[in-house]
Amino acid sequence: MAVVGASLAGLSAARSLRRRGYDGRLVVIGAEPHRPYDRSPLSKGFLAGTTEAAGLALEADGEELAAEWLLGTAAVGLDRRDRAVRLADGRRIRADKVVIATGAEPRTLPSPEPLAGVHVLRTLDDAVTLRQAMRRGGRLVVIGGGLIGLEVAATARALGLTVTVVEAAPAPLAGPLGPRMGSVVAALHADHGVRLLCGAGVRAVRGASRVEAVVLDDGRLLPADTVVVGIGARPCVQWLAGSGVALRGGVCCDAAGRTSVPDVVAVGDCAAWYDPATGRRRRDEYWSCARERSAVAVAALLPSGPPPPRRPPYFWSDQYGVRIRFAGDVAGADGVSVVEGDTGSRSFVAVYRRGERPVAVLAMDRARSFTRFCAELTADPAARTPEPAGSGA
Repeated sequence: MAVVGASLAGLSAARSLRRRGYDGRLVVIGAEPHRPYDRSPLSKGFLAGTTEAAGLALEADGEELAAEWLLGTAAVGLDRRDRAVRLADGRRIRADKVVIATGAEPRTLPSPEPLAGVHVLRTLDDAVTLRQAMRRGGRLVVIGGGLIGLEVAATARALGLTVTVVEAAPAPLAGPLGPRMGSVVAALHADHGVRLLCGAGVRAVRGASRVEAVVLDDGRLLPADTVVVGIGARPCVQWLAGSGVALRGGVCCDAAGRTSVPDVVAVGDCAAWYDPATGRRRRDEYWSCARERSAVAVAALLPSGPPPPRRPPYFWSDQYGVRIRFAGDVAGADGVSVVEGDTGSRSFVAVYRRGERPVAVLAMDRARSFTRFCAELTADPAARTPEPAGSGA
């Protein structure tokens, strides 16, 4: 077995292989030199200085997977004929079955040449550099109002920085939450002194050798000492070109993670899984999906028992002491209603429905109520869309 990718999804797959009874050779390949670590705290506790690198470790003390760890070398190809993973250092790792878990990389702004003070946040090394910059204080401009951008903004405000968030959509998190609930998140940030500029595009980042300002499409200048670009991520799938693995917006998978190549599955941020509830494929870049779907995909590789249940996509985010929780998919929802609490208090539960059927749940705090409403998200089997024949590709 070869697991290509040594972060949460790859580690979860390796654990699932052993739990499912596989006792043969297991090779885990990682482009980063680090052992598997949790990325979730990078934009929160690690930036704030309350969590250190040692506290990010995903492996338990004494955990032994009897795996060979090939770290600090990226995969550059997959040879379908002899089922071999080619590495950047020239090695070839042959395997009977392969788990693709190569994740995603941050999108960046086009620029003639990089400027000091402009950051992305994806890896531990990114976070170390950004933490050093934020400790100097000053003015921070965050480009992109997604989860990473908002968590960085909240952490920066707690550290005393002046923070502006620029978001092209009508509200932050408008993609997963919709504009109405996204505006509630915007109000939470406004409560804490963050300036939000929504519906605004970025023309350029200006500076000599170091960033000095962000230029908006309408010509406005936002002075900046530090800039964080959080405009999404692209799946790391270039290395699979010519392998026979179908690629469309990520690795194309069926509802169990199987790809177009037999005995090859994909999990984590690089994988576009088919969703029977909506009849489409999508990448869910959530911690919960990386962990839980690895077990589903391994069950497809080693069908020695029933697969684990597949749960709706789920994420959480801690901002200003408020825990935001979301599960489901708002695509195709007819509307959203607050069913408990109220948005003004930043303590509520909202349910999205398609017809009479709940399809997503959002909560600020109210953990027990959130869990109760999430139990209703299991879609009616009659309402599910069957996967097209041959759509493992």
